[in-house]
Amino acid sequence: MRERLVNLAQISAGALITALGLNLFLIPNRIAAGGVSGVATILYYILGWPVGPTMLAINIPLFAAAVHFLGGRFGVRTLAGALLLSVFVSLTARFGPLTTNTLLAAIYGGIAGGIGMGIVFRAGGTTGGTDLAAALLHRFLRLSYGKGLLTIDSLVITVAGVVFSPELALYALVTLFLTSRVIDLVQEGETYAKAAFIISEEAEAIRKAVLEEMGRGVTLFKVEGGYTGQARSALLCVVTQAELPRLKKAVAACDKQAFVIVGSVYEVLGEGWEGS
Repeated sequence: MRERLVNLAQISAGALITALGLNLFLIPNRIAAGGVSGVATILYYILGWPVGPTMLAINIPLFAAAVHFLGGRFGVRTLAGALLLSVFVSLTARFGPLTTNTLLAAIYGGIAGGIGMGIVFRAGGTTGGTDLAAALLHRFLRLSYGKGLLTIDSLVITVAGVVFSPELALYALVTLFLTSRVIDLVQEGETYAKAAFIISEEAEAIRKAVLEEMGRGVTLFKVEGGYTGQARSALLCVVTQAELPRLKKAVAACDKQAFVIVGSVYEVLGEGWEGS
C-alpha cells in the first residue's frame, strides 16, 4: 500500500508539471507537439473546446478500446495518469503564459513536459493518449510501437502546421525533441560512467594495468572470432568519464591493435563500485 501511494504521488506530481508546461508555455503559443494534448490544443483554437476536458474525452475511449482489445495490461496507473493530467490542465488553465516568445515557449514547454512525463513513467504510469493509440495501431496494423508513436505525432504536427502555420509546426518539432530527451534523462539519469569492452591478445597485460594502475575491477572472459574462429580474451571494465582517457592510454600501451568498444553507463550497482 505504501508503495502504491508513493507511485500515485509521483504520477500526480508528474501530471501537474506536465499540465503547467502546457498551460504556461505550449497552449497559449499554439504549439501542438503531438499526442492528445496537441489534438486538444488544435481543437481549442478551432472550436473553442477546453483542453482538459477534450483530452479526457479522447483518452477515455482510447483506454476502453485498449483494455478491450489488448487486455488489462495498461492498468490503473495509466487511467490515473490520464485523469490527473486532464484535471490539472483544467485547474491550471487560468494561469497566464510566462512568455509570448515562441522559441522560449517551445524550449521550456518541452523541458517541463519531459520532466513531468519522465516522473510519471518512473512511477510505472503513463498519461495515456499516444501510448494507447500506438498499442492499438500495433494490434490492428502491425506497426511497431515506435513507428506508431512517430506516425501519430507526425500527423498531429502536420495538422497543426496546416491549422496554425508551418513555422509553429517547426517549433512543435523542437518541443517534441526536447521532451523525448528530457524523459530519457529523468528515467535513466545523467551519464556518469563508461563501460569499455576490450578484445585483445594482450588481455592479461591489460588486466594487470587496469587493476594496478587504475585500481578498477575488470572481468575477463574467453571469446571466439566469428570470421577467423580464433580464440581470444575479452575484458569488461567500468570507469568514470574522467578515467576513460587513462584507460585508453593503458590499453594502447599494452596493445595498439586492441579492439575497444566504449558505451555510456547510466547506473552501476554492486560491490566494488564507488564511482568517482
